[in-house]
Amino acid sequence: AIFLLNCRCFFSSSCSYAVSSTIEPFYKGGKVQISKDEKFIFCTCGTRVNVLQIVTGKIVHSIEQDDQEDITSFALSLDDEILVTASKALLLKQWDWKQAQCTRSWRAIHNVPIASMTFDPTATLLATGGCDGTIKLWDVVKQYCTHNLKGSSGVVHLVEFHPDISLLQLFSSASDCGIRMWDLRSSQCLCVLQSHYSPVTSLAFTPDGASMVSSGRDKICTVWDLKSRTARRTVPVYESVVLLPEDEDFSEIGVKTKEIHFITAGSKGICVLRVWDASSARCVFAQTLPSAPSYGDPRSLTYCLPLPSSLRLATVTAEHNILLYQLPSFTTQQQFVGFNDEVLDVKFLGKGDTHIVVATNSSQLKVFDLATSSCKILYGHTDTVLSLDVFKKGSLFVSCAKDKSVRVWRQDPDSGQVCCVAQGCSHANAVGSITCSRMKESFVVSGSQDCTIKVWDLPESIPETDGDMFQLTARVTEKAHDKDVNSVAVSPNDKLLVSGSQDRLAKLWSLGAPGADLALLGVFRGHRRGVWCVQFSPMDQVLASSSADGSVKLWSLQDFSCLKTFEGHDASVLKLIFVSRGTQLLTSGSDGLVKLWTIKTNECVKTLDAHQDKVWGLHATRKDDRVVTASADSNITVWTDVTEVEQAEEQAKQEDQILKKQELSNLLHEKKYLKALGLAISLDQPHTVLKVIKAIRQGENGAKQLEKTVLKLRQDQKESMLRYCAVWNTNARSCLDAQAVIQVMLTHLSPEELLQYQGARAHLEGLIPYTERHMQRIGRLLQASMFLDYMWQKMRVTGAPAR
Repeated sequence: AIFLLNCRCFFSSSCSYAVSSTIEPFYKGGKVQISKDEKFIFCTCGTRVNVLQIVTGKIVHSIEQDDQEDITSFALSLDDEILVTASKALLLKQWDWKQAQCTRSWRAIHNVPIASMTFDPTATLLATGGCDGTIKLWDVVKQYCTHNLKGSSGVVHLVEFHPDISLLQLFSSASDCGIRMWDLRSSQCLCVLQSHYSPVTSLAFTPDGASMVSSGRDKICTVWDLKSRTARRTVPVYESVVLLPEDEDFSEIGVKTKEIHFITAGSKGICVLRVWDASSARCVFAQTLPSAPSYGDPRSLTYCLPLPSSLRLATVTAEHNILLYQLPSFTTQQQFVGFNDEVLDVKFLGKGDTHIVVATNSSQLKVFDLATSSCKILYGHTDTVLSLDVFKKGSLFVSCAKDKSVRVWRQDPDSGQVCCVAQGCSHANAVGSITCSRMKESFVVSGSQDCTIKVWDLPESIPETDGDMFQLTARVTEKAHDKDVNSVAVSPNDKLLVSGSQDRLAKLWSLGAPGADLALLGVFRGHRRGVWCVQFSPMDQVLASSSADGSVKLWSLQDFSCLKTFEGHDASVLKLIFVSRGTQLLTSGSDGLVKLWTIKTNECVKTLDAHQDKVWGLHATRKDDRVVTASADSNITVWTDVTEVEQAEEQAKQEDQILKKQELSNLLHEKKYLKALGLAISLDQPHTVLKVIKAIRQGENGAKQLEKTVLKLRQDQKESMLRYCAVWNTNARSCLDAQAVIQVMLTHLSPEELLQYQGARAHLEGLIPYTERHMQRIGRLLQASMFLDYMWQKMRVTGAPAR
């Protein structure tokens, strides 16, 4: 096996990877607002407000607090011009969000953090609701506080201006569940609208401003007549409410009258969007979901936001996903994943590895298009998905989860739609690892915390849709280990299976013919702690295993002996894959590092550091040109192999250096000193520059020629010369050349001019002690030469002939 590995070293090996794209958290809960032009989504993420471009799904701006304090609330003016943020440090900041620049900041007069804020329709007044029960109004143009409204009980979590600004009315809601109507002329509370028994979550006004719909956590929507300040009707629905546009035709979803209709979304019971007739309290339309959700379903909706211009609706789920629906069909148009939580596995997907499928700390699966960052959320598992694998063709993949099941999914290569086509449920505990057959789409192997391995045969014709899902049955069930099975892998020829367990062992099994049982061929012993991952080499008769003892071992399949051990991670090695045609290994650990190893030399040739927590996911494309890593820090990083690019750049650089050296030699021969000096400085070769200086000084009229040449240099070239002189001056052999250049610069450049040079102060300070030392040495030489002259004169007098 060692001979085979060494023979394959002539293949080009990777030694450098560069980040090509990342998928990072951009929303971790809190307020979400959509710009008036419906092009951007604003959402909070810790110390930042992120601006997401809806068309591309990319973060185009990130507004971050300088004090690194979490943002408690923010508001965007209705003209999309002003963004104001409030932080835990009790600071209000006004931003030019398109330039990500803070234009003004001031202290909030609140004694505790601000919980809510909003702009009036004219974008001149800003209302802030504090956790101390007070509401303050700010004139953002004249920059002063205009009102201080007291009377609310507890946290003011909702403030809204009446759409008719001439009325100068503000509505607020606090922990006491009432809706207060404030008259801003008198700063008095006109009335308290009482209907809800839990905090109010949203308010929606009709275009004429005569009616308002409120929703609360008590699962009630109330329609208010604002003229009489009474409740017209109470509808038992869910949390968030949005009014349906009046001027559009929604007859296809049951809207037959011109009465007020509103859309509701909530987080308990059936988590669907519903359209209600306010006059009759009747549900006229309910959205249908692929499967019946249960309490606590991840599709639970917490916010509902209208996009009236494009007839769309945005919803925010409990798992921080933002979904855009097209009205009136209520079809999903776009999905954005705000926060992935802990990423447990990731695999490339699609014919050209154009997508990735991601398993997070959730029952959902997420499929990202790498080109556009758009996401499709897959539902099916009822508990956390733990592991993934993809078949050779790339359109069929499998998943396993804590719900004790395995599922087979198919991606349509044209539309990109994904559906579950097969399911198997017979494990007695969570299924922690899964792998596919390598040659054909014929079987799946799963390893579970019940210490067993199961082999599931797939039908010859797998269903195309989830309407006729195939029920898998396990062909083989084998009690494989004494503890959890952490990893399983199938050999490239589909004849062997290896399993790795928490019992510190890896075992090799024969899969045999279809219908045959598993046969144990051998046991790999040597790891001191549990085995996290096992993989077959794609080219040689060896396999690799990684362990919680921080080591990676290479094993022979013939005699089960350990061929090599790789040590370098400071903690558990969680994942490994073979790359570069089996000549290298990529490993990821709980130290957040990814390491590239050359098998022949046992050497770690590259360490990739882009994660802050355990790297659970690691996968390479079929061409080995890209690698994806996923971590518990919620970040997913795609790396591109740039070895060939860097080698080509290095070769081009060397060729360019050779040509420039030849050109430099020609210029010196032709005594074109200015060009020669400029070329030597551009090469950043101080020794070559020194040679040019010596050549100039040794030439005819050297001092004048040097002065003329140095003064013609550009400022950046003079900066480099000053830096070189500081180094040359430390050596007695080159100090005279350094002093000659310094003399020219000090003679013709003013001190103010010199101090503007980059690092000039440090270079000049470095010149002083060595210059003093050279002066002392020259002084001693001068004294010695005068003594010799005196002796010579005396010798001449003594030896003179007598007269």
